[in-house]
Amino acid sequence: MKYAMLILAMACAVSCGKSTDKENHQLLVVKKTSTPPTLDGLATETCWNMAAWHPLDQNWLGDAYTFDDFNGRYKLSWDEDYLYVLVEITDDILYDARKDPLKLWWDDDCVEVFIDEDNSGGLHQFSHNAFAYHIALDGNVVDLAPDREPRLYNDHIRSARRVEGNLSTWELAIRLFKDDYQDGGINIPVPLKKGKKIGFALAYCDNDGSTERENFVGSVFVPGEDKNQGWINADIFGTLVLEE
Repeated sequence: MKYAMLILAMACAVSCGKSTDKENHQLLVVKKTSTPPTLDGLATETCWNMAAWHPLDQNWLGDAYTFDDFNGRYKLSWDEDYLYVLVEITDDILYDARKDPLKLWWDDDCVEVFIDEDNSGGLHQFSHNAFAYHIALDGNVVDLAPDREPRLYNDHIRSARRVEGNLSTWELAIRLFKDDYQDGGINIPVPLKKGKKIGFALAYCDNDGSTERENFVGSVFVPGEDKNQGWINADIFGTLVLEE
């Protein structure tokens, strides 16, 4: 009897000590490109013609908006060096009031890309377990560092944006880094390969001239009342699967 109880206790300890894996919700297959896209905001390359559109339609913050005020969608591709993202944003007013990229960057219009390199999920607000890159209209890339201060990560993402009327077309080339990334250190980007899973979400901060952003529209459904969790918790990210 004592032996059976001991075995049961050991099994419970092992089970209780296991970490919970991130749920692979919004699973998206991303096809490899043999030719990297030219970052010019034109989206004429074969990789974009072959890729499927995905909606940017989850209102994480703000009141209901009209189609004319905002509409968004995106495509994905990859090669060994970069994850590529094509974003089309229909926005009637582009707002960039703060010229200092490290001041209230989330209250200006910007694309936000959430990346969890190993798809591990978990908290990342003040760590590099995942990144929440804010890409401003001028191309600056901002995220919070582990010391709780904002920093520019312009070497992580190359971008180009073209505007025609109310339509903005963004092309992004994103390098991925492991969660042991050290600010100011020597960090080697992770090479991408077939079968790799990446935690991913996309969002847009929309402001038509207010003191704070008016809407925050994401790519992933977030259950519950608090939808603005992506900058804290990578568990809400979707999952990309790289295929050739």
